[in-house]
Amino acid sequence: MNLPTKITVFRLILTVILIILLCFPFYDIGLQFPTFNVLGGVSLHYIIAGVIFVVASLTDFFDGYLARKNNQVTNTGKMLDAIADKALVNSVLIILAGQNMIPAIIPVIIVLRDIVVNAIKMEAAGRGRVVAAIGSGKLKTATLMVGTTLVFFYNVPFEFINISLAQFLLYVATVLSIISAIQYFNMNKALIFGKEENQNL
Repeated sequence: MNLPTKITVFRLILTVILIILLCFPFYDIGLQFPTFNVLGGVSLHYIIAGVIFVVASLTDFFDGYLARKNNQVTNTGKMLDAIADKALVNSVLIILAGQNMIPAIIPVIIVLRDIVVNAIKMEAAGRGRVVAAIGSGKLKTATLMVGTTLVFFYNVPFEFINISLAQFLLYVATVLSIISAIQYFNMNKALIFGKEENQNL
């Protein structure tokens, strides 16, 4: 197992820790995170979760960078990286929606988009094609990461000037999710419906 793959596995471990931190009923065992009297109440619970999310998100950059730089790109690494990315982002979005931190429509659309895009990629892979990442998908990921981070940190410092940047970025990411799904479909519809094979006969 090379270093980039180890970093990816570390991201998976951080994701599990983050899910436990967000979902475990600490109050049932007599534990309660401090709440600061700022912006209507800021819980240390979400601040800690936000720090873990930021660290996990940064590993997504470093594992890919190191793999390309050191020529250590492997099929196992790519598979684990895709799993780690979706596990981190989608699980966090679902949990935050369940805790009324973000609108439920955001994870619904983004998870559905991922299902569609992954299905297209699997179909393409089955026919020996590689579906590369596109610009709208990369921009979606960036806005989603920043928006989610701001949610964990209560939209600070923008909350002090009444700018809901966290929600805005999440809605932008949701729209970009739809756009990128449509682009993926249009770019691969000939392959999906078998038209390329028919044209080659």
